[in-house]
Amino acid sequence: MFPFQAQAELELLQLMLQGEPIQYPCEPEESYLYPWNPIAPEADAYFDALEEEIVKAGWSVEELAEQGQRLSNYLEQVWSAPEFGFAPATQTTADTACVHLLQQFAAQVPQQLLETIARRARQVMTSNLSLADQMVQCVQECLPNWAEEDLQVLARPFAYAMRGTDTEMLEAALRSVRCAAWTELSGIEQARLSLAIARYAIAQMPADAE
Repeated sequence: MFPFQAQAELELLQLMLQGEPIQYPCEPEESYLYPWNPIAPEADAYFDALEEEIVKAGWSVEELAEQGQRLSNYLEQVWSAPEFGFAPATQTTADTACVHLLQQFAAQVPQQLLETIARRARQVMTSNLSLADQMVQCVQECLPNWAEEDLQVLARPFAYAMRGTDTEMLEAALRSVRCAAWTELSGIEQARLSLAIARYAIAQMPADAE
């Protein structure tokens, strides 16, 4: 687990366990305790206030459904990860790398794209291609409107700049593109993020992944 992830989880746990009621800007005169039993009658007020806050933030029903599905997929991957003891006994190192990739980027990138990048990273590991070319091969299927030559230009900085520990590499990947949902990113931001993820995926794969 990466330091910033652990810190975020700790802060979330503290928020859930705190004894102080939570106040929402939409209803400053009201306060609510976290409803440990979501089906209890008193939980309705909490969720009504939370829903109103989300609506005021400008989220549509479709966006909420999409984010909910992403969260569901992410939690499934987390609970199936080896560190929780539920991974199949036959899980390979490459499979573990794929799960790890999904854990880190599921909140921002569609699962299908992450799975494609992980699959291609597994395949290119045994090739004689340069690192930049391996990265391009990983993302071409996800970015069909991009020419290979243009992707190579974007890939080179990642191939040479992203070196160091896994934590440093991941943080560099996340810093390279603004934090926003995949559909809100521009074409070049999607390409840059895809290449950064490909670089990280390749680093996670064993040399004999295929």
